[in-house]
Amino acid sequence: MTSSEELHKRRGAAVARGVGSVIPAYVATASGGTITDVDGREWIDFAAGIAVTNVGNSAPAVVEAVRAQVERFTHTCFMVAPYESYVAVCEQLNALTPGGFEKRSALFNSGAEAVENAVKIARHATGRPAVVVFDHAYHGRTNLTMALTAKNMPYKHRFGPFAGEIHRVPMSYPLRDGGLDGATAAARAIELVEKQVGAENVAALLIEPIQGEGGFVVPAPGFLPALREWATTAGVVFVADEIQTGFCRTGDWFACQHEGVEPDLITLAKGIAGGLPLAAVTGRAELMDAVHVGGLGGTYGGNPIACAAALAAIETMHELDLAGAARQIEAVLGARLRAIAARDPRIAEVRGRGAMLAVEIVVPGSLTPDPVATAAISAACHAAGLLTLTCGTYGNVLRFLPPLVISADELHRGLDILDAAFG
Repeated sequence: MTSSEELHKRRGAAVARGVGSVIPAYVATASGGTITDVDGREWIDFAAGIAVTNVGNSAPAVVEAVRAQVERFTHTCFMVAPYESYVAVCEQLNALTPGGFEKRSALFNSGAEAVENAVKIARHATGRPAVVVFDHAYHGRTNLTMALTAKNMPYKHRFGPFAGEIHRVPMSYPLRDGGLDGATAAARAIELVEKQVGAENVAALLIEPIQGEGGFVVPAPGFLPALREWATTAGVVFVADEIQTGFCRTGDWFACQHEGVEPDLITLAKGIAGGLPLAAVTGRAELMDAVHVGGLGGTYGGNPIACAAALAAIETMHELDLAGAARQIEAVLGARLRAIAARDPRIAEVRGRGAMLAVEIVVPGSLTPDPVATAAISAACHAAGLLTLTCGTYGNVLRFLPPLVISADELHRGLDILDAAFG
């Protein structure tokens, strides 16, 4: 029995069955673009902990910052005894995120928690109840964020009832909406909101600039700007969920920047802190400051160790130009994916931006999703030592999220495995 098999047996007796894992191997070490399991097997990493380790695992600056902070203190709770690093992270986020207006930030633990707090802030600031979200969206696993999420299995199934005043409208999904241009797709969504909800009742419009779990769906050009314009006119808070797309992942610091969109509030997590749990809401000062003292916070939100890691990770992103690295990854990965698509009729589309790319797999000659083939291709990658993830409402999207520090050799080796998996 291998060490991973022994650990898996222990897991069965100790860990709740509802917690799943992608591969049956247990990690011993990880760095750059590779993971090594407890049996010494190396895996090329095209997952990055679901877009978390943008700066790589155990990035030197992050390790040193965490070590130094642990030696000073590990926790006081910012709401009890505050510390400089929390303030410094907020200053960095206020400066980095889109928008030249005055901003404030608040720190939390997870993406779902950030989304919940963005909704709280929007409702409090506007005095309105409704929240508009989109088909194929994923926003988290808490009760409110499950309501915001579109996909039932595995995220929502038998976990209800869910929070109310959530209203879903169609997303711009060029492959599956007849190729509607962005302005037309936005008008379709806006008309539904105005007829079925009433703009005057909407606190927030919440959208992922590129959908993550929903299938790496990139809306048609003009879709986001049109929604932004409508939200401004209607007095609706435009919330960009950049939890998966943020921190250089798409070839810019934030995905909204590709179309010049400036959200009122932006939710952040994943890549923010080099693998440590940290999240944030950043936005217009008048919205963020509308909430009464004590209305935002949490025991661990902005933990000093996570804040130290975030400051080091952001510094690393600047020093290594990881937005530029993401664009370089796109050039290599995108070209290889298009070459595979040219010979394999199961690939309906190659899409994404930066180091956030995907292929949608269908029954050849149709747009019928083929989740079975998708799972088989991903399994073949795993068997050959490449860690890949699937996603999409129909389970038929293979997504690629390599660490932004992956070496050229690691990237090409991973692509050779992927190429062979398609046959």
